[in-house]
Amino acid sequence: MKLKQLVQSVEKEVIELRRHFHQHPEVSGEEFETSKTIQVKLAEAGIPFKTGYAKTGVLGIIKGEKPGGTVALRADIDALPIQEGNDLSYKSSTHNKMHACGHDAHTAMLVGTGKVLNQMKSEMAGTILLVFQPAEENAPVGGSRQMMDDGLFDEYKPDVIFGQHVWPDLPVGEVGVLPHEIMGASDRFKITVNGSGGHASMPHQSNDAIIIANNLITQLQTIVSRNTDPLDSAVLTIGKIEGGYRYNVIADEVSLEGTIRTFKPEVKDMVKNRFHSIIEGVGKSFDAQMTIDYLDGYPATVNSPQWAEEVRGAAQKVLGENSTPVVSPSLGGEDFSRFLKEYPGAFYWLGTSVKETETQYPLHDPRFKINESALVKGVEVMAQLALDTLKKLEKGVLKDENC
Repeated sequence: MKLKQLVQSVEKEVIELRRHFHQHPEVSGEEFETSKTIQVKLAEAGIPFKTGYAKTGVLGIIKGEKPGGTVALRADIDALPIQEGNDLSYKSSTHNKMHACGHDAHTAMLVGTGKVLNQMKSEMAGTILLVFQPAEENAPVGGSRQMMDDGLFDEYKPDVIFGQHVWPDLPVGEVGVLPHEIMGASDRFKITVNGSGGHASMPHQSNDAIIIANNLITQLQTIVSRNTDPLDSAVLTIGKIEGGYRYNVIADEVSLEGTIRTFKPEVKDMVKNRFHSIIEGVGKSFDAQMTIDYLDGYPATVNSPQWAEEVRGAAQKVLGENSTPVVSPSLGGEDFSRFLKEYPGAFYWLGTSVKETETQYPLHDPRFKINESALVKGVEVMAQLALDTLKKLEKGVLKDENC
């Protein structure tokens, strides 16, 4: 009851803080005011913190009155370069910047969770770390690796780490978690096709880069349809094409940009190898020069089974036995994956759908919205999860060997 009462006491503040962040979005690498606001809120709550991680990252530290394990809770803080399409009283006040992925909610909920847990530290055995991570949207670089390289966990090394993400496909009051891969590996590429240009009426004197690019796109799609085991998952998407000058000029250069998404490392390697082979083959067959800029991005986000089950248990305590439905993984990329490569833990989804009252648009859409009634539930789940995990660690539960 004490936890629930404390959570309810911060609900209004969390909503207001989320709206503040939403109205003042900052993209990856520019989260200076966001970082300052986080620091002010932590100071007001009496939570010690450190800064200087990946430029704008913040680490809040809540030490219980008894020694014990260490649990890290992470929120990403950056926005996207998107022009908001919503007409809200707190809509983005900055041109072409918007919290279209819910990081404003993540940040506000973690501040609220910290405030709740800080008032319960007399009952805690161990330490809670509040990790406010910048540059999650800056794939493939991201901010998690840089934070760790900057000494994020040098003094306090987490036994377990958790991350929470709003999820528009789940209704309010539900949590999605899986005991294995939950998000995909996300690689990025750019292909430049160089042929030779000329007059549209004399194609035999040229080497049309648009025709070459067209053939290349068709061939690349066979990697998923004909080289990938149907029981595995892979996506290869061309998201951007640029080329040509005008209607009567044969293009000498075309650039293609896209992404490759997978779960299994061996599938990623196969797709990547076939990707390079096909481009080389098409280039030779058309006597064209092909340049590839391939960026290995975030690895797959793979949960530790033990700690995924801990998420499920905490959610059911707070939201009821039917609050953790069966969900399928997503091939969306997530920088939290790099934390999970180093430490056991779990990443989970918090239901925030608005479908009952209006159209729900997906993550990264200019019209994306969340149901703010979910925020207090996210705070309670995260706080319960942290407390339950500290108790498990106090009892000597070992780290999951399957992480």
